[in-house]
Amino acid sequence: MIFVTTPLTREIREAVASAWGVTGEGERLHGGEESAAYRLDGHVVRVGPAWRSAAESEWCHAIARHAAAGLPEAVAPLPTADGATVVVVEGRPISCWPYVEGAWPDSDLPAQRAAGARLLARLHRSLAGCRPGPRPVPAFQESGLYGDPPQDATELDDPGLDRWLRAFHAAHPVRHPLHGDYYTGNTLARDGRIVAVLDWDESFVGAPELELAAAALEWGDDVKGPSAEFVAAYHEEGGTAARLDEESIAQLVRHKLRREHAYFRKAARSGVAHDEEDVEYHRVRVELFHRLRP
Repeated sequence: MIFVTTPLTREIREAVASAWGVTGEGERLHGGEESAAYRLDGHVVRVGPAWRSAAESEWCHAIARHAAAGLPEAVAPLPTADGATVVVVEGRPISCWPYVEGAWPDSDLPAQRAAGARLLARLHRSLAGCRPGPRPVPAFQESGLYGDPPQDATELDDPGLDRWLRAFHAAHPVRHPLHGDYYTGNTLARDGRIVAVLDWDESFVGAPELELAAAALEWGDDVKGPSAEFVAAYHEEGGTAARLDEESIAQLVRHKLRREHAYFRKAARSGVAHDEEDVEYHRVRVELFHRLRP
């Protein structure tokens, strides 16, 4: 996996000290495909990509703050004195977050997989009443979601999937904000318990069934597909998504896999040099897209 190497410059440190009173050189934290995160004492400074606007970041941060009001594990950004959660330095959105100690959970452990599902159910309940305005920029996951063939994934054209997505959303009208990228790398566990949900940059308003299916894949198996145990634990915890049959879960997963394919191609076009592990992972996911076709 390719992680960005965006530095924490002197100008950014000065802006962070002025906006939040946080100082220090900064320790680079592991992870970050688009944003770089640095630990400064008990805080984390996230340096976003230059192409992401402050308005988009503020919209996503509002979702995180709403979730955090009712969910202790939801990590929300800290506001500045004027209430903003973003300052722009050198063309990049900069935000400051509380530091949470922990490590990525292991989804191969049934207990942690179930804990991830239960947390997602509570996260969805915390967001069910949130009514944000329109997202300033559509989320990457939204392309093709409502049945319009995505132009950035023509190699995986599937008119049957497009028709199915149109019919699914007509039959499932519930919409509320979603995390947008709920996988183990955006959560933290400590002492066997998941203690944090991080990175809200991909948040958008959609059907909760979409996120449940995508998360069941991420917390499941790359080869076998989505985890039925994850789905069952989510429903036991009372999540907002409706119960789905296997075909519906498979089709929603296929939408996610098609978006992953588009992201892989986008990164390659931008100059990212994928290593052999990345290429093999991409191959497996594309194969799964085809294998899950009903």
